Amino acid sequence: MTQTAIVNYHVHKPSRQAFELDAGGIPGNLISPELVSKKITLRDDRTNDAKATFKADSVEFAARASSVKNIGGGTDWQPAYNKELTRLLKDKVDAKEVVIFDHTIRTDDPDADRKPARNVHSDYSSTGAKQRLVDILGTNLAADWSNGHYAFINIWRPLEATINSAPLGFVMPQSVANEDWILLDLIYPDRKGQILGLAANPKHEWIYRSSMTPDDVVIFNIYDNRGQPAIAHSALDRVENSEIKSIRKSIESRTLVRY
Repeated sequence: MTQTAIVNYHVHKPSRQAFELDAGGIPGNLISPELVSKKITLRDDRTNDAKATFKADSVEFAARASSVKNIGGGTDWQPAYNKELTRLLKDKVDAKEVVIFDHTIRTDDPDADRKPARNVHSDYSSTGAKQRLVDILGTNLAADWSNGHYAFINIWRPLEATINSAPLGFVMPQSVANEDWILLDLIYPDRKGQILGLAANPKHEWIYRSSMTPDDVVIFNIYDNRGQPAIAHSALDRVENSEIKSIRKSIESRTLVRY
């Protein structure tokens, strides 16, 4: 079933662009490069017979309820949740080792420190991924992992309520041209990284899953050193039911896997 949404694409510029997060030491303060809004059509994976798979499309939706009930409250929930995500990745992508290094909770509220990312992007460039590998593992262990097959994979889950607004959408990698990608700096108060923004292209094919619940997850590829495509993604400006007023809240877990 075909739906529509609004997304914010990046714009090619003659010089390097950057995001600055927590700018000026203020949590949640974001300085963004120029973006351009476009209306897109997208396929609902829930109602489409041809389901996306991680192996073929770098993204896969799955039903996977969590037994952890207090996600986001303190940190006591993290060990149990990490075990669940590790089992999920070993099951779904045949990962042999899993390192979970970040959980980001996003709330679609103007006062939230972390809001849904409303720009079409992937989390690492090749250079950024290799640097992040060293940041997480250290130089020696990173060199060992680099001799084999590793990847950065994200797992996204709704929290507290069914997603009615700002669902997460993905651009099918087969529809993206190399020249659509834009290298961007990502500047934190304590470090600097590189990500990839995506410029608009009418050939882009978008996919999402409607009305995802806290029992649903989506697994998507960010970087693979053996060449599996990164998938561009963004929160979508879209409301499923205008009579429902729940606020979108989600958790995105960043993982490093070795195959």
